[in-house]
Amino acid sequence: MAGRVIELDRQPSTLDIYARAALGSLPVVGKSGGRRSLPEQTLALKGLRVDTDNLAAYTRVCGLRFGDTLPITYPFTLVFPTVMKLMVSAEFPFPAIGSVHTDNVIEQLRPISASEPLDLKVHAENLRAHPKGTQVDLVSEINVGRELVWRQVSSFLKMHPTGAPREEKAPRTEETPPQPMRTLRVDQKTISKYAAVSGDRNPIHVSSLGAKAFGFPRTIAHGMWSAAAVLGAVEGRVADSVTYRVKFGKPVVLPATVNVYADEVTGDSASGVGGSGWDLAMRNPKKGYPHLTATLR
Repeated sequence: MAGRVIELDRQPSTLDIYARAALGSLPVVGKSGGRRSLPEQTLALKGLRVDTDNLAAYTRVCGLRFGDTLPITYPFTLVFPTVMKLMVSAEFPFPAIGSVHTDNVIEQLRPISASEPLDLKVHAENLRAHPKGTQVDLVSEINVGRELVWRQVSSFLKMHPTGAPREEKAPRTEETPPQPMRTLRVDQKTISKYAAVSGDRNPIHVSSLGAKAFGFPRTIAHGMWSAAAVLGAVEGRVADSVTYRVKFGKPVVLPATVNVYADEVTGDSASGVGGSGWDLAMRNPKKGYPHLTATLR
């Protein structure tokens, strides 16, 4: 973990942060992406209280149950403003806007009550080369007192030319996708509500012009909305202590209908991932390509 700890006295404002992030993405004043170091500081916030109205709105927009226990993915919204504050700092190696959230790993050590005061810390680590650019991990931890209850590693990729050979695309198959466990319909109204609830107002999610500026035909759903929405398929059947590994695929371009899959696994039946739990996926209903693949163990 980075050495110097900076204590915040309040939750950062994502509106202010996105204004800074937009400025940082301009080539005239922005970062070149050439830095090979990370911020040395850890940002910390103590005694954060869950807003139960916000929690209720989150569960509605993600299709989850509202109760005293936080959904596995909800703490992402609590640490997100602090993650963004670190990503727009002068020491961060590339602009926050335009970075791609490629992977997310959440470790929930026990259920978290909405009434518990939460202490959080965020730092950056593992800056590394990637075939498509440069990748970095943002690590978030939540404690209740001295007890670590939740930890997350979010991997972000800044794409830029690297000289690496292009990956050969797998040949397309025209197989009919299997019958899903459920289908979900998502539109701009849903994603605008998620943006308001989560604080993630990245232009690619809420602005047609912003989405087109980054190469998308229309706005796209948040990856972490998808990560939360697929959990509805196994709600009530997830262990109290669990690791949730998510890999994001092709974006969900709005509006869209998506297929959700959930397969229960036991022991070492899932290739490469031991333990019992679930394999989850969100796929395109016509072509079958993944928007998201995940494991719960």
